[in-house]
Amino acid sequence: MVKESKRTLEFVKYQGIGNDFIMVNNLDFSEPIITAAEAVRLCDRHLGIGGDGVIFVMRDGEDYQMRIYNSDGSEPEMCGNGIRCFAKYLADLEQASAPRSYKVLTLAGHMILELREDGQVCVDMGPPILEAPQIPTKLAPQGEVVKAPLDVDGKTWLMTCVSMGNPHAITFGQEGGEGLNVDALPLEQIGPLFEHHEVFPARTNTEFVEVFSRNHLKMRVWERGAGATQACGTGACAVVVAAVKEGRAERRCTVDLPGGPLEIEWRESDNHIYMTGPAKRVFQGTVVLEN
Repeated sequence: MVKESKRTLEFVKYQGIGNDFIMVNNLDFSEPIITAAEAVRLCDRHLGIGGDGVIFVMRDGEDYQMRIYNSDGSEPEMCGNGIRCFAKYLADLEQASAPRSYKVLTLAGHMILELREDGQVCVDMGPPILEAPQIPTKLAPQGEVVKAPLDVDGKTWLMTCVSMGNPHAITFGQEGGEGLNVDALPLEQIGPLFEHHEVFPARTNTEFVEVFSRNHLKMRVWERGAGATQACGTGACAVVVAAVKEGRAERRCTVDLPGGPLEIEWRESDNHIYMTGPAKRVFQGTVVLEN
């Protein structure tokens, strides 16, 4: 909570396979208790706490609500790794033991979180959104966008687009090219070109994917509003949907990210995507907010 007299903020740092977040107890307030500009300063890895975003734990009636500011101050609809950290933080606040489930409202809708006895968190991410205008993308006027050509800096990439409540553009390589070696990509150079491309009116997260087998994928991500990160949970979900749509993978996959693996299942019975992975407490403290 914020102490107005001293302008300090109590926080707890969590990480989900390297995607790290500053967690703030916002249960007594209906809006985030710090500004987007303050979140940017707190996320600075040299001048602040350091993080990919600030997550606010809020109430939604008898349940909970998650709001988040990215490290650039923008507010995304949803964050897959962040919501697993949210579940662990809630359990710590309540001193609850697993198994435990939570219903959490996000800007992408309600999510069901299950804290398991093995320490993993499983999240029902809901169904993917595949209609171009709803993602949104201008790569097609309507319908699904699968292996659509996109010119970026003079090269043609084949893109499949998915929304998990936030927009994702997934590519397995360039037109006429071989499969990607994602570790060799100059992500810092090409990532912003995709994020800010005119065909993505709300900007986009971009995933570059390498296929090891029909049940094992590897990805690197350029996140909208955060840049290159160690992991992106919604991105891993979108990658499996794209891989299935392109005929490259089965509905249940291990997805390797720089920070570690996630287990993703696109369940045929209900069309929902289930993401399972870890979340860990790192440290806690109090920070002085600038006036």
